[in-house]
Amino acid sequence: MDDLLLALTVPAVVVVSGVFTVCDCRRRRRRPPSPYTRRAARLASRDVLLSAEAVVDGAYAALGSLYPGPASRQPVRPAPTVSGGTGASRGHGRSWRAPARRP
Repeated sequence: MDDLLLALTVPAVVVVSGVFTVCDCRRRRRRPPSPYTRRAARLASRDVLLSAEAVVDGAYAALGSLYPGPASRQPVRPAPTVSGGTGASRGHGRSWRAPARRP
């Protein structure tokens, strides 16, 4: 019985969250938020971003010595280049197959 209830909670949560989302969208269409609310949301998101940057900077300052610097990394090999053969197209646009040469 416990397994059945546990298995039914997942679809129930999905359905309830979908109904909540639909109702929230309808409510926002009928009564859009005022510009002051939008500005407050932008300012709050900026504050959250600044505090997240402070947390990341603090963590890097505390734990940065555990990670190797860029000088100790292995050098990156350059990517292989594709040589232009005799049948390569010379235009700058879309590539087309070169016409077949007749002997």
